[in-house]
Amino acid sequence: MTTAAHTSLAPFIKGLPKAELHVHHVGSASARIVSELASRHPGTVPSDLEELRAFYEFRDFAHFIEVYLAVVALIRTPEDIHYLTYEVAREMATEQSLRYAELTCTPYTSVRPDDPDLGMPIEAFTEAIESARREAERDFGLVLRWIYDIPGEFGVPSADATLGYALDHGPEGLVAFGLGGPEIGVPRPQFQSHFERARAAGLHSVPHAGETTGPQTVWDSLTLLRAERIGHGTSSAQDPRLLEHLAETGVPLEVCPSSNIATRAVATLEEHPIRAFRDAGVTVTVNSDDPPMFGTTLNREYEIAAALLGLDEAGVAELARAAVRASFAPDDVRRRVLGEIDAYVEGHAGRAAPGPSSGQ
Repeated sequence: MTTAAHTSLAPFIKGLPKAELHVHHVGSASARIVSELASRHPGTVPSDLEELRAFYEFRDFAHFIEVYLAVVALIRTPEDIHYLTYEVAREMATEQSLRYAELTCTPYTSVRPDDPDLGMPIEAFTEAIESARREAERDFGLVLRWIYDIPGEFGVPSADATLGYALDHGPEGLVAFGLGGPEIGVPRPQFQSHFERARAAGLHSVPHAGETTGPQTVWDSLTLLRAERIGHGTSSAQDPRLLEHLAETGVPLEVCPSSNIATRAVATLEEHPIRAFRDAGVTVTVNSDDPPMFGTTLNREYEIAAALLGLDEAGVAELARAAVRASFAPDDVRRRVLGEIDAYVEGHAGRAAPGPSSGQ
């Protein structure tokens, strides 16, 4: 969906300081990163960049999960984890102007308690992501925090293990507990006790819900898992009472337009419910989910949102502020990034319309 207004905002969006709340650790690996990992571990994933693009063409959500897990299988050593994390951070900071990101990690699929010969110790996983996090902040000025999520397709045993990783081996940067993977056939109520224990330990609740199932999944996440943000929440638009509840409580939706199209959760961008969310007064944040796998970037998602919502530069900047406010960033980081957004907007206005009082 390209409009003149949409296109003209691209330079502004590219440089706009941003935070991202719904982006997956492994799913952020660009073709460059995956190619390197595939070269290290030859097998089912092609290392050729052109072949990788074809590999990422999904038929539906189930096929996406298959492809995602094939990429996960390339991450076999702590060195792989460190490389992936640091390089993802590099691209976030240098290409997307990200200042803060909450990366959703799924340690279960790297530790592999079901098959230890294919996995790594949780201690090694934790050290790898933490060392990369510290180096990324030092080298790129990007503050990273972690969300550990349950891979729903592996059921309650994976929830038990993920909770243990969070409570017994939690990295310093861990801020939240999540739930991802398929929704169909994976009811949210079975994970209630896991979220209760995670919240009791001080972790925030951020499950995916309402992406490929109806509004009841969102209700279950709110009432049983005590969700503080909802990942996707796409089907919330089907329930006016749910929209009203989200608006009244201020629970944000982590909206990922291109992801929803790629996984067939929404048929077309024109039909995307982001306008219905905005019109109902729901807090909306814009995110990229698994950007290289969906052929997008966070900048591109902001452009799409701007076109769908009819936003100008001021409106786009407010989207960026909404993500910072909805984040679990430390107060000083939140204030700093909000200040950077304000300074960028003021500076951009000065460049766009210089005058005697612009200081330029």
